[in-house]
This record gives sequence, C-alpha cells and structure tokens, in this order.
Amino acid sequence: MPALAGGALILIVVFGLVMRDADAVWRVLNLSQCAAPEFWLPRGNHVESRGINWQTLIFLAGMMLMVEELARTGFFRWMCLTVAKAARYRAVPILVGFMLLSAFLSMFIDSITVMLFMASATVEIARLLRFDPVPVIIAEVFASNTGGSATMSGDPPNIIIGTSLGYTFTDFVTNTGPAAWLGIGVAVLYFYLVLRRSLTAGEQPSTGAEAVKYPDPAQAIVSRTRFALHCGILLLVVVLLVTHAWTGISVALVGVITAGVTLLASGRDAGRVLKRVDWRTLLFFIGLFVCVGGLEETGLLRVLAGQVGDVSGGSRPAVLGIILWGSAFSSAIVDNIPFVAAMVPVVTALSQSLGLSLRPMAWALALGTDIGGNGTPIGASANVVGTAVSAREGHPVGWGRYLKYAAPPTLIVVALCNLMLLVRY
Repeated sequence: MPALAGGALILIVVFGLVMRDADAVWRVLNLSQCAAPEFWLPRGNHVESRGINWQTLIFLAGMMLMVEELARTGFFRWMCLTVAKAARYRAVPILVGFMLLSAFLSMFIDSITVMLFMASATVEIARLLRFDPVPVIIAEVFASNTGGSATMSGDPPNIIIGTSLGYTFTDFVTNTGPAAWLGIGVAVLYFYLVLRRSLTAGEQPSTGAEAVKYPDPAQAIVSRTRFALHCGILLLVVVLLVTHAWTGISVALVGVITAGVTLLASGRDAGRVLKRVDWRTLLFFIGLFVCVGGLEETGLLRVLAGQVGDVSGGSRPAVLGIILWGSAFSSAIVDNIPFVAAMVPVVTALSQSLGLSLRPMAWALALGTDIGGNGTPIGASANVVGTAVSAREGHPVGWGRYLKYAAPPTLIVVALCNLMLLVRY
C-alpha cells in the first residue's frame, strides 16, 4: 500500500540514512505509549501522542468489529426501511428522514459504513417509487459528513483530533455539535427546496395494491436474538463514549471493550468476524501516521505553522478563518483523513507560537475538514463509498452533477460555522 511504503521510506531513508536518528524512529512508532497506565485510564491526564496514534487505531478496530456484526444482523437495512415505512413510502419525506438518519448514525458509527447501507437502501426504494436516487444519495453523504462532525466518534478526523489533543466526546458535542446540527438543518431545508419537485414527479402511490410490494422492515432482521444482543452492545458503546470523560477511561479502552463483548457475543463466529475487519484501512492509518510523524520530526509542519501565523498577523479571527476555510478547501481536494493528521501538529505549534487558545483552532479544524469534505466526490471516504454504490447499481455520479448539488450547501454551511466560531470564541 502507498501509505505503508511511504512510512517505510520515512523510517529507513529519512530517519536512518539522512538524519541518522534512531530515537526518532521510536518516537514515531510510539509503541511505549501503549504500556503507560495513563494510555488506558487517563483520568483527565492527557498523554501526548506523536507519530502513530494508537488510541485512534485501537478504537477504530473495536468499532469495525461491532459494525460488522450489526450489519450481519440486518440492523442498517432495518433502520432504513423503518424510516421509509414511517414516511409512508413517499419520496420527499424519505429524503428528509434519510438525511436525518444518516446524520444521527454518523455521530456514533463510521460514515463509510453508514453510507454503504444508506446508498443501497436508497437505490432499492428509488426503484419502487421511481425517482432518481443520485440527488438523495448526495444529500445523505452531506448529512453523514456533517453529522459526523458533531461528535468525537463521528468521523476519523475527529477521532484523530480528540485523541491527539486530549479532548472528550462531551467537548465535541458542546463545541462542534451546535454548528453541525445547524448545518444539518440548513442542508435539509436546502435539499428539500431543490429536490421536492423532481422527487414527486414520478412518484408512485403508496396505498392500495402498490403498498404490498414495499418491503417490511422486519424482513431485514436475520436473527431477532442476535439483533437485540448487538443493538445492546451498540447502546453500551454509546454510553461508554458519552461518559468516558467522567469514568476516566480512554477511547482506546472503549475500543477494547467493544471488541471484547462483540467477539464474545459472536461465539463460534468470532474468527470469521476478525477476518472481515478492514485491516487494510488500519494499515493505511499506520503508514499515514508514520509519514506525518516524519514531517513533524523534520520541522516542516512548524514551518507551515509559522507561515500561517505570519499571514494572519496573530489575529484570532483571522487564524480561525484560515484554519476553517483552508481545511474546507483542502479537504475537498484531498481526503480529509491525511489532511487532518498533518494539520493537528500545525495547529498545536500555531497555538504555542502565537499564544492563542488551542481549542477554537481544533474546532475550526474539525468543522472545516468534516464539512469541507462534502465539496467534491473525493473529499471524504463517505463520498467515495456513496457514489460508488450508486454507480454499481446503474446510477453513475459525475463530477458536474455532484458539484451542482453539494457545492452550494457546503459553502453555506462552512460560512455559518465561521460566523458561529467568531461569535462564540
């Protein structure tokens, strides 16, 4: 994989041959951190993370295991069909319901998984009601990325920011949460106004003989016992995340607990569940963190922080604006995960050099990367998954069409976030 290859080159060429600094290798690999008691039970004491962010990796691995079993029980399809049934299989209420469902699920579950199932369910229902699923899928992508910005566990960029800087689930909910849900409200209104006529044009009646063709949500549940068990595990994880600031446990320990109870609940299928974890993504994160650690060790990120400080003149409003809009536009061009991994040391250095509070910069970075990623089909992993599912089902999404629907609300919501940051901080 390119990320692992890049990480190996950093360790061997940059640290080994150029810098001749073996200590830098160990600082970036950061293996000793996992042995520290504070890594698992920080109790309010943040353990500084440099190089590989093991908190993020362990938490993501645990969540992957849980999500794999939730999907196998039919949880996501059941949720989609339940919302569609509550909307009486009418296209416009389904649009609103699916956007809100995407935003809510993405607060706790990786947006990639959310879009994988939301897009599939949207195509299935669009065939029944005879409407174009592409604009609805784009709306769901927007809601998923925006909803994910509301919590620490919602999107990988937020997990990286939270674990690197020592912020909790509650910190995100109370700071990025209001901006995120304001953005979701604006997005729902925007897509409703833009799509309501086209969605109702070819809509089929939802009563009479046609109603019997609609799938029953109960049919999505593979096993009621396993469904209830894994829903209980999801509830446990949500409680652990919401309360981890008070209980004093780290998100890495939450990940271990999640993995443990999921494998126990899987019984004899535990080995199969482990094999289905997306290990390639975790290896990508390892290579990515090593590459960013190399940039940090060589001082390049501090140079970038100095340039941002010079451009802003040390003004807090200017710094927040540069971080927010710079993150938004950059995340629309490159995937927001590597971008935020590189930017966390930058905002830390910027805070130290200018003497400004780090917290507002962290929230600007989170909102910019998460919401700005909506801007193009490649801005976030959820975008790629949603458009890929649509194309696989016979509904390709070109750049022009994606930008037509997603670019305007992205600019509007980022502008609102900028205003909220200036008013609040």
